[in-house]
Amino acid sequence: MSSPQQIAQSFQQALNLSGSPSNAVSTSPTQSYLSQYMQLSKKPTKALKPFSTGDIKILLLENVNVTAINIFKNQGYQVEFYKTSLPEDELIEKIKDVHAIGIRSKTKLTQNVLQHARNLVVIGCFCIGTNQVDLEFAAKSGIAVFNSPFSNSRSVAELVIAEIITLARQLGDRSIEMHTGTWNKVSAKCWEIRGKTLGIIGYGHIGSQLSVLAEAMGMNVIYYDILMIMSLGNSKQVDSLDELLSRADFVSCHVPETSETKNLLSGPQFAAMKDGSYVINASRGTVVDIPALVQAMKAGKIAGAALDVYPHEPAKNGEDLFVNSLNSWASDLCSLRNVILSPHIGGSTEEAQSAIGVEVASALTKYVNEGNSSGAVNFPEVSLRALDLDAENTVRVLYIHQNVPGVLKTVNNILSNHNIEKQYTDSRGDVAYLMADISDVDLTDIKSLYEQLEQTPYKIATRLLY
Repeated sequence: MSSPQQIAQSFQQALNLSGSPSNAVSTSPTQSYLSQYMQLSKKPTKALKPFSTGDIKILLLENVNVTAINIFKNQGYQVEFYKTSLPEDELIEKIKDVHAIGIRSKTKLTQNVLQHARNLVVIGCFCIGTNQVDLEFAAKSGIAVFNSPFSNSRSVAELVIAEIITLARQLGDRSIEMHTGTWNKVSAKCWEIRGKTLGIIGYGHIGSQLSVLAEAMGMNVIYYDILMIMSLGNSKQVDSLDELLSRADFVSCHVPETSETKNLLSGPQFAAMKDGSYVINASRGTVVDIPALVQAMKAGKIAGAALDVYPHEPAKNGEDLFVNSLNSWASDLCSLRNVILSPHIGGSTEEAQSAIGVEVASALTKYVNEGNSSGAVNFPEVSLRALDLDAENTVRVLYIHQNVPGVLKTVNNILSNHNIEKQYTDSRGDVAYLMADISDVDLTDIKSLYEQLEQTPYKIATRLLY
């Protein structure tokens, strides 16, 4: 009969763990099988290069994460990188020759800037918001815009949880007091968050993640959204914003910047809230009417607030920038007790910025290399499967045009002398996008196709990849 030591040794060998670290995690047979199957079934794809474009030049501003830089450099693109945003005159000069630009929230790509971009085909917003870009003008100029709607959701949700606890316990005030040498040990109007009600305005990627975290902390969660959305956990959707405001102890905003959400929380909404409730805004600076919030806090209606975003934000880091000349109410806001002010850092974690870098850079690369516009925020979403590695004498036509009758007839007449292997077109508003793979062509054919498409009357932009 084997000894216990022999049994243990045999079991260890059977699992093939004898030489592994003590914290090694075994791989399930299903995962191993699937990964092998995917590797076997995935065909190598053909790398395409642009016709009549030259080397791809990328301009990255505002300290875009190194993950994006690496992705672009691995593609062989020329990358110019800056840690800050650029003044408009310098930005206009830089944008003239680049094919892609990556920004965050401080750079404003207005019509005045974009109309100087001669070669620009794509913009990457390495953040959630895209309101810093003139999306309509970009689309009409044939420029697709991509963002990262998911990658920093967890970071923002965690910050809001921290702010809820900090406001409930008046931690910000106690910390400031300690830094000035004041010992002020109090419990009056300091609360546990367990059992309190959190009202979430906007139940998207961030709002729903916040909902789960808040419930885990013992909070009751209600939410309001213009869409009917299935709740996570035990959270409940309410029928109106007024109902949410009247029931919530903490109100957290997670909505986009639109005309409908401007001053979503203002004087009447603060009046409808519970006495001694709290307001948190980590969405967009125009969502909360800050002068009205200041008055509500001075009147004692609102017990505390946490703001991470503002109507006007400094274009760079530095001292003496968050002042009345930027926002007329800045000094009044800063003078209030139990107010947490942070410099738009909801998504500013190493994990979020790394993930955003990968997500947006990958989207830009697929658009530049393949014409794939899936996920674009201002543009028809069009994609075709990649060309096989053995696909020779094939060109991919990317044709952006005004969405008017007769264009496709004109384009298909141009393409009709060739074999169209696959084709897909879609429109969004005034802009339409056609993608087609044409086989049995040589460089002379490609040049002829390009010249004919460029001469069509409703053309916005033409790119050929071969």
